Amino acid sequence: MLACAWLALPARAAYVNGHSYVALADWAAANHFSVKRNSRGDEFTVSSRSARLIFDKDSNIVELNGVNVAMSFPLAVDRGTPLVSQLDLAKTISPLINPARSSARRITTICLDPGHGGKDTGNHVGSHYEKIYTLALAQELRDELKAAGFQVVLTRSQDEYVDLAERPNRANRRGADLFVSLHFNASPADASHVHGPETYCITPVGASSSNAQGEGANHGATPANRVESKSLLLAYQVQRSLVKNLDTEDRNVRRARFAVLRDAQMPAILIESGYMTHPVEGRRIFDAGYRRQIAGAIVKGILNYQKLTSPGARTTMVAETQASNPNKTISRTRP
Repeated sequence: MLACAWLALPARAAYVNGHSYVALADWAAANHFSVKRNSRGDEFTVSSRSARLIFDKDSNIVELNGVNVAMSFPLAVDRGTPLVSQLDLAKTISPLINPARSSARRITTICLDPGHGGKDTGNHVGSHYEKIYTLALAQELRDELKAAGFQVVLTRSQDEYVDLAERPNRANRRGADLFVSLHFNASPADASHVHGPETYCITPVGASSSNAQGEGANHGATPANRVESKSLLLAYQVQRSLVKNLDTEDRNVRRARFAVLRDAQMPAILIESGYMTHPVEGRRIFDAGYRRQIAGAIVKGILNYQKLTSPGARTTMVAETQASNPNKTISRTRP
C-alpha cells in the first residue's frame, strides 16, 4: 500500500494556465509507479502491481483500473514532458489509489433520493417521465439494500415535489451514512449515440465542475467538501459496478456542485443511470427487469465501498487491474 501518494511530490513544479503542475514521471517515480509512453506519444500509462492509470494529452479523463474518472484539469505536455496538476493528484488520484483509513462508524442507514417529482417531471420521452422511473428505481433499490442489511430512507415515496435543498437536509436529519440521488439522462441532440451511466460527486474547491456552464472555479467550500474523498470513492465504486454489470459504455465519474450534493454531511453521489433518449437504452430503462439490474449494480458498488471503508477494513487499491483482461478496450467519454 502506498503511503499518502499525493504527498510524495517531486520538488520541480510548473504552472500551466495559472495552475500548479508536476512532471508525471517524477510523481510516478516518487510513488513506485512506472511510466510507459505509446508510440504516438500522446498516451501515457502509469502502473504498479495493483493500479494502472492511463492519461491522454490535453484530456482531463484518466482511466484508473478500467474506469474513467474526470480530473479537474487536463494532462499537459510541455516539450515532450507530461505534466499533471497537483490538485488532481491530491483530490482525484490519491483518494482512489490510496483510500483514507475508515472511522469507527459503520454504514447502517442509506438515504435514497428519487430525482424530480410532482411538478418537476424531469426528462421525458413521449409519455415516459423521468420522475416516474427514478421513484421506481428507488423502490427497487430500497428493497435490495434492505435485503443486504441496510436501513433505508427515501426523500420522497410518492409523486410529490421536494425542494432540491430539502433533499440532503432530510438525509442530514435522519443521520444517514450515505446519500444517493437517482436520475436518468437525456440527449435529444444525439439520441442515437449517447448512452451509459454517469456518477457525480462534489467538485473540489478550486476546480470547475465537469458540467460547468460558466460556473468557474471560484466557489467556496460546501459541507459536502468535508467528506469529498469518500464521496469520490463511493462514486468510483458505483460507476465501476454499473459499467461492469450492465455491460455498457463508461461515461465517467464526474464532479458537480449540484444542489442535492452541496449540503450533504455524509458521502453523497448523484447517479445518471442511463439515457432515456437512446433507442435501446431508453427501452431498457422503461423495463422493470432492467431497473432491477441497475439496482443490483448499485448495491454491489455500495458493498465494495463498504469493504474499503468499514472499521477494520484493509485499505488497498480500489479495483482490480486491467491486467486480468488486457484485451479489453475502454471507451473514454469527455465531460
